[in-house]
Amino acid sequence: MVKITYIEFDGTEHVIDVAEGLTVMEGARDNGVNGIEADCGGACACSTCHVYVDEAWVDKLPARDPMEEDMLDFAYEPDPEKSRLTCQIKVTPALEGLVVRLPERQI
Repeated sequence: MVKITYIEFDGTEHVIDVAEGLTVMEGARDNGVNGIEADCGGACACSTCHVYVDEAWVDKLPARDPMEEDMLDFAYEPDPEKSRLTCQIKVTPALEGLVVRLPERQI
């Protein structure tokens, strides 16, 4: 299990143990984190699992692929450096301690 911290827009923190092999989105969805809607179920066909990755983690994650880049154009107030779609981040031991912040809303 990999410990990931999800911080809702209002500051509510959820520290969750997520199984390796799942995505960061699945960890949020399976544990009832408010603000991760995941309308497409993880197919990278929407932007409703958008988060802002904590600054300390931006360079530690794998790069965005072109499909994720395209979908982030539809996210609410995307940040060119910190925005990611959680359905595209596979949980590995290297993500132990990852912190993500949820936007005010998903669109």
